[in-house]
Amino acid sequence: MKEYTYTEKKDTRSGFGVGLLELGRTNPNVVALCADLIGSLKMDAFKKEFPERFYQVGIAEANMMGLAAGMTIGGKIPFTGTFANFSTGRVYDQIRQSIAYSGKNVKICASHAGLTLGEDGATHQILEDVGMMKMLPHMTVINPCDFNQTKAATIAIAEYEGPVYLRFGRPAVPNFTPADQKFEIGKAVMLNEGTDVTILATGHLVWKAIEAGHKLAEKGINAEVINIHTIKPLDDEAILKSVGKTKCVVTAEEHQLNGGLGDSVAQLLGRQLPAPLEMVGVNDSFGESGTPDQLMEKYGLSTENIVAAAERAISRK
Repeated sequence: MKEYTYTEKKDTRSGFGVGLLELGRTNPNVVALCADLIGSLKMDAFKKEFPERFYQVGIAEANMMGLAAGMTIGGKIPFTGTFANFSTGRVYDQIRQSIAYSGKNVKICASHAGLTLGEDGATHQILEDVGMMKMLPHMTVINPCDFNQTKAATIAIAEYEGPVYLRFGRPAVPNFTPADQKFEIGKAVMLNEGTDVTILATGHLVWKAIEAGHKLAEKGINAEVINIHTIKPLDDEAILKSVGKTKCVVTAEEHQLNGGLGDSVAQLLGRQLPAPLEMVGVNDSFGESGTPDQLMEKYGLSTENIVAAAERAISRK
């Protein structure tokens, strides 16, 4: 298997902040809006360098979405920033009616998603956001895996015409993808080729999928590991090609099983290529307060859970 290494762990939200600043310097139409969480969203540098293009709307997330929708009419490319819980659940009506319905060019950038928000607890650990956003017509849904990929995704979505939901997180995670990568919306990234089982991972679970691949190799199992950074549109071609070879698949995500990546893959395979499918994710539950590592372990999102799921999938071939 290919070896992946990293020299440091970095939070994906910082990748967003760096990408946003770079966009500010290269694209005069990019504007930023924040709902009283400038530091948490790492939008400080953009605000400092481009104060005339930064809008602090306060704790008024619904208003922020309305403002962003209106700005697109004048040719601006608004990037909204707040926690994932407030970026989706609190403002779903505004996103549906004012942004998705008319295909407004708003980039909804959401930090602190999933269980790895940690000690803030269940009320802030949204695990339904991918499902909510992917159901909206016209909406693109992106969930990058590390700092470098989040930076690249932030820059890439400014060139894409239409609404985008960009999901990232709070904890420091291995930063292993290339700093100079070209981010292609809707194109999965092959990390390790294999023949025995396909592992499709997204977000923070991508590194754990790589670890699981190595543990499976120690058992004589050759796993194909693919980074699904774009959940909508899904890279159907890459998934079908891989599962056509391995004949079984595991999905891994920091999200509810209902409505997440696994749900999308199940629909694809059910229509075109029925195959044994195991899903690693949160099983119809809210989270709770705890460290990110404690929560990932308790709710079954560990490297070992991916290994066990792969073995179950293989046994069903």
